[in-house]
Amino acid sequence: MKTECFFISDLHLALEKPAVTRKFLQFLQQEATQAQAIYILGDLFDTWVGDDDFFPPTRRIKKQLKQLISQGTQVFLQVGNRDFLLGQRFCTDTGVELLEDCAVIVLNGVKTLLMHGDLLCTDDLPYQAFRAKSHTQTWQQAVLSKPLLLRLMVARWYRLRSFFHKRGKTAEIMDVNQETVCAIMRQHQVKRLIHGHTHRPAVHSFQVDNEVIERIVLSEWHSQPFDLLGWSKEGYHFLKL
Repeated sequence: MKTECFFISDLHLALEKPAVTRKFLQFLQQEATQAQAIYILGDLFDTWVGDDDFFPPTRRIKKQLKQLISQGTQVFLQVGNRDFLLGQRFCTDTGVELLEDCAVIVLNGVKTLLMHGDLLCTDDLPYQAFRAKSHTQTWQQAVLSKPLLLRLMVARWYRLRSFFHKRGKTAEIMDVNQETVCAIMRQHQVKRLIHGHTHRPAVHSFQVDNEVIERIVLSEWHSQPFDLLGWSKEGYHFLKL
């Protein structure tokens, strides 16, 4: 009987990163088949310009996800700051279930909040302004109405611009805001938070309203100490594939 759950984020799959794609496909064919559920907490893809994108490695990823789900493993997905245009067509093609930006599940009896993590970085005001605009239906419809090749070209330009913008930001601005973390955990009445986005894998313990709270930050799949978080009845552990 499958009982373990895996949590991953920030794979940033792209044609230019074949090694990460190979590792993810191997994971879907091996370790993932023994899991009850896989939770992908954002940025599965480095760029996502619409569900009509058929360029590599999209087809192979979709095919392997569909096969995994057909074998009895549930796959849940949150969008991130790079693949937020991923929509219902992708889920229909694969069987993946799309989660809201804030999703609450129960792990070993403890209410746990799942997030990508970008909403927690409230000190990065320019990004939060762009996020608010880019998540509106009007903005997304305008983008998705453009030809696919044009969207791909614009996405590459945005990634280059983002790279240079990040170089001008401090590490603190791009990390989570602790007050925001506490507020959102109070809002959802949870004692545990799991997220990615910051690429700063760690386990943080702190107090909120005199209760011990846990925040687990997932790893990016590139030169990090671990690739995924596993959770069973015995508790959690980290794995390097």
